[in-house]
Amino acid sequence: MQLLLVVLLSYLVGSIPTSIIVTRCVKGIDIRSVGSGNAGGTNVARTLGWHYGAFVILFDGAKGFFASAVIAPLAMVHLFPFLDLPLHSIVLSQILAGSAAVAGHVWTVFANFRGGKGVSTAAGMMLAVSPVEVLVSLLVFAIVIIISRYVSLGSVSAAVAFPLVLIIRENVFGVRIAEYHTMLVVSLLLSVFLVYTHRANIKRLIEGREHRLERLRS
Repeated sequence: MQLLLVVLLSYLVGSIPTSIIVTRCVKGIDIRSVGSGNAGGTNVARTLGWHYGAFVILFDGAKGFFASAVIAPLAMVHLFPFLDLPLHSIVLSQILAGSAAVAGHVWTVFANFRGGKGVSTAAGMMLAVSPVEVLVSLLVFAIVIIISRYVSLGSVSAAVAFPLVLIIRENVFGVRIAEYHTMLVVSLLLSVFLVYTHRANIKRLIEGREHRLERLRS
């Protein structure tokens, strides 16, 4: 029951439809009806300007980070105060809370279960658990966008890069990563999930119909 409450609270936090709220407040429109139709920061940036887009991206990332870094640890302390919990229990609680936040972002209960694609929220979630891999993935994201001008390609590349960085650090550089096998399984599943949410973008990329990142409104 306690774990269910943690997951539910994290889901509700993730469900906050940031892009929908911002565009309705600023322009009185539903972001899902304009541009790419995606309820994410990139579409907000194209529609309202880069500063609104940046706010949405950061807030969506904060949802995942809050679920993993705040809700999960607090729950472990207050729900199980007398238990000397092993590390894997803490990591798993963070992953479950963060995953629930990502699910809330993609299928938000506050907007007919039509949200964004989960990249920012997933990045925030993993930043709380595995910051080095996230920072390298963000670097990959930036490089791919600079070279290709495709945000979707950058997002997919970053999603794939995360488990690869995890594998390289542990097996090539000999860095002992806490709960490595758990993290590897989760990161692989998360990568597959994010690629799946970008399936329409991937199809447009293959067909040459994907929109490039142009000069954003100020």
